[in-house]
Amino acid sequence: MTVRWITPLAVTALAVLAGCDDAPAPQSPPQPTAPEVAPPSVEPSEESLAYARYYQGVQQRLLTHGLLRTDGGGPDTPILARNLVANFERIALYDEYTLSGGRFVAQQTPSVLRRWERPVRIQAHFGASVPEEMRDQDRGTLARYADRLAGATGHSIRAVGSGGNFHVLFLNRDEQVAAGPLLRRIMPEISDATVREITTLPRYNFCSVYAVSEADAPSVYVAAIAFIRTEHPDLLRRSCIHEEVAQALGLPNDSPTVRPSIFNDDEEFALLTTHDEMLLHMLYDPRLQPGMTPDQARPYLRELADELVGGPS
Repeated sequence: MTVRWITPLAVTALAVLAGCDDAPAPQSPPQPTAPEVAPPSVEPSEESLAYARYYQGVQQRLLTHGLLRTDGGGPDTPILARNLVANFERIALYDEYTLSGGRFVAQQTPSVLRRWERPVRIQAHFGASVPEEMRDQDRGTLARYADRLAGATGHSIRAVGSGGNFHVLFLNRDEQVAAGPLLRRIMPEISDATVREITTLPRYNFCSVYAVSEADAPSVYVAAIAFIRTEHPDLLRRSCIHEEVAQALGLPNDSPTVRPSIFNDDEEFALLTTHDEMLLHMLYDPRLQPGMTPDQARPYLRELADELVGGPS
């Protein structure tokens, strides 16, 4: 689970796995306008089948240990204003990855506030190996989740069938390694380094997302690409969607101290939590602005947190 960001194609790598229930589905999820990927073969290779067995085992082990919760938090995870402030700083104002020598390297570094200013239009792309029933399910998940994120942020976010600026790729292992032409068609200015990152992402990286800004406004996202492995069983797949899309809205970091949250690689929560919705609400409040440092944002954070949790705590 991971986020990376790119400027002028500045990318910030995000991560996977989240916690909270989906909103009601719209009547008609957006439909694609054309086939998206032509992989080497529609039938999965033995490597892809082995990935599917591996991720099925991962999901079962996590569930056996009481992880991948879908309740969004409860009495065991109280949300206090002071914790919300600290968690926002850690998740929104630090980066999990840094670009070094043409590669994304895990390294916690202070950063500035980043988010979208233009409307976010989320478009799904499917490898030829993905059956139509699964495509319909994934489109519905994205459409419901986009509506929920729009409600949490107050920002214009919705799923579309074409013309998107936030591209979610559903590919198996075979399609992943052959995805270079698709990536360059979706984002013609994408760097060779980023294409290499996505097409070679190893099995232990469940999914990833790359958020893009322009050189003259490096704190404002203008596009994103998320990669979701189709070998995942249902809950891991949904958790990847929840974490990667939310992180690419401007919450790029993970922290083991943040709870209840999907921005925590212990996988306690599978889906976006109430706490995470609060972080998104804070991120898109007009009192905060792209480019703010932690010191600049801090005077507003306690005010925002007090409003969300109903007073000082």
